[in-house]
Amino acid sequence: MDKVIVYLDDPAYASQRMPPVGGAPTHWVLVACAPRMTHRISKWVSHSARENWRAKWADRLFGEVVPPLRARGDDVTPVLARGPLPELTRSLMAEHGTARVIDVRRPKTHDGTDGRRAAPGLFGVGALLLLALD
Repeated sequence: MDKVIVYLDDPAYASQRMPPVGGAPTHWVLVACAPRMTHRISKWVSHSARENWRAKWADRLFGEVVPPLRARGDDVTPVLARGPLPELTRSLMAEHGTARVIDVRRPKTHDGTDGRRAAPGLFGVGALLLLALD
């Protein structure tokens, strides 16, 4: 059985980037990488509340990604990343004996956002109105 470790954070983005698998059954080790919280949030939210949010977020992610994989007969092991990914990768590779690691997380842009387009700002709407008046 082929074993693959996959890092993901967005089910729609990951489903487009997941590699196709041949006829052999595959064991997927899905590692959910929750979005980072700002350091200022610790003033308002306890550590246990952050961990609960992270667990619920991972459950929603796995709820969308795991069923299609299991439907085609593959084994799935969900894992929630709680620390640095290099250390987690080493431990998962030692545990599962695999050499394939795939990162299908949504890429971050240079300004730290996740690449999704934001709504236009006030300046953009003003420029659009000026162009429409011409």
